[in-house]
Amino acid sequence: MHLRVEPFRLRNETPMVSFTFDDVPKSAATVGAAILDAHGVHGTFYVIGSQVGTSSPLWDMVDGEDVVALHRGGHEIACHTFSHKRACDLDAGALSAEVARNQQYLRSLDASIRIENFAYPFGYGSFVRKRQLKTVFKSCRSIVPGVNSGDVDLQFLRAMPLIDRRIDRDGIERAFDQAETANGWLIFYTHDVADEPSPYGCSPSLLNEALEAASRRKIPVLNMAEALRCAGA
Repeated sequence: MHLRVEPFRLRNETPMVSFTFDDVPKSAATVGAAILDAHGVHGTFYVIGSQVGTSSPLWDMVDGEDVVALHRGGHEIACHTFSHKRACDLDAGALSAEVARNQQYLRSLDASIRIENFAYPFGYGSFVRKRQLKTVFKSCRSIVPGVNSGDVDLQFLRAMPLIDRRIDRDGIERAFDQAETANGWLIFYTHDVADEPSPYGCSPSLLNEALEAASRRKIPVLNMAEALRCAGA
């Protein structure tokens, strides 16, 4: 999982930060996106096609209209497989089918949706699956904490949890400190955005704190596709 398929040197001129949302509960597409919009920035939303329009004990999921609204609002729609199966548990054919089915579904909502980036369900990858995904996506994001800088593995980018139970204001500031020191790419990930978030989500106040920290430090907020272009990928 940690063995690089091919090192890539980030060529960003300044530190940068991305805000990403996994699974995409409805609150991420409404409350979360509205907060990003208020700051004039875009996020990346990793959608599971089979779960669109469904509910779970944790949250209600986005529906198709939410996905289209995110896309038309300038946010990036990205892939989280169709069935939320761990990539490391799938053979080449099964993973290809998962990815193709998710892409087909998302494009059926709006043919202009371009799927360039991927996040591993549950954060698990493997060397052979990373090599396979490299032929389909510009990047694959993990949930291994850290800031990306210098030579990185684009098929296993590190990310920090923007989750109330796992990070606070001081933790956010430390992550930005590290990004500034290393001229790095800080990626936050979360799930729902609610006043009483799930164990995997964040409150609106925590999301606002991270966005305000980026603004105060004059660090550009870019979705994954934008950041990759700035990094020369």
